[in-house]
Amino acid sequence: MAFQECWEEWEHLDKDYQMLQETHKLYKQQLEEVIKLQNTCLTSIERQKKKYKELANNLQRCEPLDSEEHSRETEFMKELMKERQNIFFEMEAFLPKKNGLYLTLVLGNVNVTLLSKQAKFAYKDEYEKFKLFLTIILLLISFSCRFLLNSRVADSVFNFLLVWYYCTLTIRESILINNGSRIKGWWVIHHYISAFLSGVMLTWPDSKMYQLFRNQFLSFSMYQSFVQFLQYYYQSGCLYRLRALGERHNMDLTVEGFQSWMWRGLTFLLPFLFFGHFWQLFNAITLFKLSDHPECKEWQVSMCGITFLILFLGNFLTTVRVIYQKQKQRENKNKEL
Repeated sequence: MAFQECWEEWEHLDKDYQMLQETHKLYKQQLEEVIKLQNTCLTSIERQKKKYKELANNLQRCEPLDSEEHSRETEFMKELMKERQNIFFEMEAFLPKKNGLYLTLVLGNVNVTLLSKQAKFAYKDEYEKFKLFLTIILLLISFSCRFLLNSRVADSVFNFLLVWYYCTLTIRESILINNGSRIKGWWVIHHYISAFLSGVMLTWPDSKMYQLFRNQFLSFSMYQSFVQFLQYYYQSGCLYRLRALGERHNMDLTVEGFQSWMWRGLTFLLPFLFFGHFWQLFNAITLFKLSDHPECKEWQVSMCGITFLILFLGNFLTTVRVIYQKQKQRENKNKEL
């Protein structure tokens, strides 16, 4: 290559470099403006929330009005306040916020809020694919441990994978909640409990009590993974249809349970879910019986029994509550008609 060609290429690169510097300078200026706007929005939202709360309290303390017009205006204000609370939630999903206690302990004060819809959806989809992939892996490993391998080392690998899986889920779910996902209540808590249960199973030494419970636990794990796969497959399709109809939030997630939005089209999953819930109760009863065995010396036996009982109660009562609320809503609609 001739020197003249090299010089021309250098001049071209130098021009690009100067443009890059100007673009980066503009980017930093606009980034500072974005940060100022974020702080302004956060302050305004907090102020609005506080004022609406005070107004709601004042409305409750107001004396009942005989005027029908005033009653309508009061109801109108209450409806608007409820609607605006949801709007504030949508706004906050695109603004930086402080991490909860769990994320602060794990990640520190790192800002995990994703500022674009594309980034939020990409992270949510990656979370769903992670759940599906690990569910299949756990199903295969539990099958191998149950029928092909009779080794405490293989069981330890399986239980360690369960601990890692549930801990990772709790972190990812906390990040998704910070970004507007509406998963809450028991479906978040039960992943923490499942991580604890897997950790206790990991520390359980190879003993007679462990061997007596081993096959039952691995069979349960296989069934649980199978049901979770069914739930992911059918819930993801149902969520896609409901989002297209505008009936569900774009950041809603699949869960290992039953929620109100699943009533249309997914009630066939209920027998599978209830069978899994009662299997958890059966596991708890089996472990409590083993804890009374004369040769039982491990604390893990009773601890796993208590944890399985908590999981059964939480899953069963939450599912029953959702069904009851849905049935009540249907009855109210029928009365209105």
